Amino acid sequence: MRLQLNTNGQIFRWLVFVAGLLIMSLGAAMMIRAELGSAPWDVLHIGLMQQFGFTVGTWTVIMGFLLLLCASVLTKQLPQAGAYANMILVGVFVDIFLFLLSTPGSLSGQLVMLVCGIIIMGFGIGVYISPRCGAGPRDSIMLALSNKTGASVARVRVIMEILVLAGGWMLGGPVFLGTILFSLTIGHVAGFSLSICNNWMERITERGIKVENIH
Repeated sequence: MRLQLNTNGQIFRWLVFVAGLLIMSLGAAMMIRAELGSAPWDVLHIGLMQQFGFTVGTWTVIMGFLLLLCASVLTKQLPQAGAYANMILVGVFVDIFLFLLSTPGSLSGQLVMLVCGIIIMGFGIGVYISPRCGAGPRDSIMLALSNKTGASVARVRVIMEILVLAGGWMLGGPVFLGTILFSLTIGHVAGFSLSICNNWMERITERGIKVENIH
């Protein structure tokens, strides 16, 4: 019975993890389709797409692979399974949503899509982190660089975002109102979401432990 409960708990965590990636990808695709500026990493992916072809999702996977490779070299450890799942699934999900969504015909519609995209993306980040199935490619390289250089995680993340945004802008990626709004708000939205999702996951886990103790 203990083995079955542990297995069911792991399956549940992975389902929540994938659901979070799906939600986060929907938010990213909505921001892109709003055409009012994208998140820094998507600015880079779109710039790469415009210069070299392929899709946004394909470049998400390619860059994710390169980031995980660099993180593995720095830490001399292989990333967790969740990092690989993040790298692949986000790229696939983003391309699917970009195919299904279209840009609104009015500026007000674009603004609504942009704001909703940021909120949905921030909520998705909280959902996918809460099961603790492994850090994504960007977070993996951020933690690796922080450990290697001794710089704070916050400083490393800021420098990474600036460099990525600059590179994407030089490649022709969309830097506009949405980029600024995302940078100013995503941390707050994701933090609020993560707090709620962590509490929810802890309640679910405690409930599973109580059931296990009964048996």
